Amino acid sequence: QVELAESGGGLVQAGGSLRLSCVVYARTFSDYVMAWFRQAPGQQREWVAVITSGHSTNYADYVKGRFTVSRDNAKSMLYLQMNDLNGEDTAVYYCAAKRIYINDYEYWGQGTQVTVSS
Repeated sequence: QVELAESGGGLVQAGGSLRLSCVVYARTFSDYVMAWFRQAPGQQREWVAVITSGHSTNYADYVKGRFTVSRDNAKSMLYLQMNDLNGEDTAVYYCAAKRIYINDYEYWGQGTQVTVSS
């Protein structure tokens, strides 16, 4: 069984920064591809960023250049550094995990709220 728990959300002014963390309880953290998703009120959940166990990354266009995903395999931690935040980044942010050969994300955290005020 794999469990994930996000932290680090909060209220921030536009132009500010936040760093989200996700602790992963798994037998072998490095077996998993990790990703961040977000869901704004009344919107569908959308993908934000992904990182492989080898630290290859990819980002959605709407966060590219502002957000940075990273992981510490030794600590079983996933991070999302968010800079230059704007109102459209307001959402509940979720971390998710899947094994590399599985199409869909298998495990999800409970989410952490990020609110950007103008």
